[in-house]
Amino acid sequence: MPVALFGYGRFGRAFAELLQRAGQAVRVFDPQAQVPADLAAASPEAALESADWVVLAMPVPALESALRTLRPWLTPAHTVIDVGSVKERPCALLDEVLGASIPHAGTHPLFGPLSLARDERPLRVVLCASARHPQAAARTRTLFETLGCEVIEQDAATHDRAMAQTHALAFFIARALVEMGIGEDLRTAPPSFLGLANMLAAVRGDAGHLFAAIQRDNPYAAAAREDFIAHLTAIHRRLAGGEGEALAIPESAGEALNPSTP
Repeated sequence: MPVALFGYGRFGRAFAELLQRAGQAVRVFDPQAQVPADLAAASPEAALESADWVVLAMPVPALESALRTLRPWLTPAHTVIDVGSVKERPCALLDEVLGASIPHAGTHPLFGPLSLARDERPLRVVLCASARHPQAAARTRTLFETLGCEVIEQDAATHDRAMAQTHALAFFIARALVEMGIGEDLRTAPPSFLGLANMLAAVRGDAGHLFAAIQRDNPYAAAAREDFIAHLTAIHRRLAGGEGEALAIPESAGEALNPSTP
């Protein structure tokens, strides 16, 4: 199942290696990156030649232009997927530009270069099927399963809401800690803080566009940030008012919902 990969940034490189380890033939087109000669295609048409899969691994803001540029060379023999961190707008673009004639699906691999380098398992990926192309979604599931991934199916809106409260907030918190200079020396950090180390490493290793994408391109991220800041402010005020003991972190979600439970 030859793969035409468009985009050879940090994730594109890592994903190409993952595909190759699984025995997939990969051709890469990215005029902005240094692509190894054995992978590089001279043109979009050359990358698409004989390809079964078309993987769009560019930043989310560049997706529409890439889709419209590639559209004249795409055929029903191709299955197109994106790998962006937000899904509502990319999935809408796939439907709009590719329509009923070109099979497509939206995906979000919940892993990246750092997790792949650490050989973290299981690898997980969210699959957002197009209602027009259920068979493409089934093929996409199979592709990721051959890469050793656990596949989670969600609609695009559910995915973006969940990412706003997890991915976006994690990067938001970590970015603040990095800008404060916290976490640069972890020699005396207690285990409770070391759990944040992966978040800090992810932000420090971010190419720039990822942070912007998960904050600006996710339509639910701003509300999640505002809610988080409001809760922090409320907790800060209660601590200032002497309510420290009453703010002990509950052991379970049920206890949090029923704080009066003995």
